[in-house]
Amino acid sequence: MKYITIDGAQGEGGGQVLRTALTLSILTKQPIELVNIRANRAKPGLLRQHYISVMAAKTVSNAEVEGVELGATSIRFSPGELTGGDYHFSIGTAGSTVLVCQTILPVLALANSASTVTFEGGTHNGMSPSLCFLQHSYLPLLRKMGVACRVCIEKLGFYPAGGGKWQMLVEPTASLQPIDGLDARAADPSVEQQCQLKALISSLPKHIGDREVATAVKILAWQQAPQDVELVESAGPGNSFQAMVSTHSHASVFETVGELGVSAERVAKRCAGRVKQFLNAQATVEEHLADQLLVPMALAGSGSFTTTKPSLHTLTNIDVIKRFLPVRVRIEQQTKQRWRIDLTTT
Repeated sequence: MKYITIDGAQGEGGGQVLRTALTLSILTKQPIELVNIRANRAKPGLLRQHYISVMAAKTVSNAEVEGVELGATSIRFSPGELTGGDYHFSIGTAGSTVLVCQTILPVLALANSASTVTFEGGTHNGMSPSLCFLQHSYLPLLRKMGVACRVCIEKLGFYPAGGGKWQMLVEPTASLQPIDGLDARAADPSVEQQCQLKALISSLPKHIGDREVATAVKILAWQQAPQDVELVESAGPGNSFQAMVSTHSHASVFETVGELGVSAERVAKRCAGRVKQFLNAQATVEEHLADQLLVPMALAGSGSFTTTKPSLHTLTNIDVIKRFLPVRVRIEQQTKQRWRIDLTTT
């Protein structure tokens, strides 16, 4: 059997190389051999969330695998027939359920039948996209591309306790549609955007969220923006502060997770700083969403958007995608703070 060899040490050298390779291996029916998995991380190899991502990809595609175990730095993955159905994946730690979901969502969206997937683990851990990001930023754009899905939340899971549980229901589509017009209106809250500030609090004093919101209002001058401090159920204490800038197509979600020893004011300042940088750039897609849109855009065959300076995650994802699909990606700097990314089929 002929394998495409993917070097996990390339570029940012983290779990994204693994996840993108798994997704595209299934959809292009190309066996892969992954080497040097997460080589640039303090703990290389498959951690729990990466192991579950591989097992989730294996399950939905009836794949044959070799070498898949915790800590593995090299594996082989040979996809079989993709099937929709009822699935349940539990990480068992505060590892990101959202990243596991993003590994298999494009796959299930193109399956032959509907799927219901239950995820258990972390939903807000600060080191990966949160469930709020998935709901308000990522999924709205996938729906524009033809992906019919909805999320049902039972409880959230903060680091380090984890314990979150939620479901995703996915209806299949024949193909993904290109994203058009995302760069038609740049982020400008004074004109047509709706801004929102929100703090999630679990098993902690409510005043933490109140202070976060008050600090962000002062920094961003969002006195008229909706403000909310929500007390949520979780297996352990946790805090997520979020600032959201909504456009006609999606919301840009900026989030900072509270940490022991870091003041509420500092948490809000970190988040607000990222918001100001994004708004000053007058871009339509923030940094983290930019790299995660690339796989569905490549599957659709084309797409474009403006963003802030492309991250190493974005550049690495482009390189991995090109190993599987005949796409051309053009990155053009338009201003000091804004870039345009165009993806087309070669």
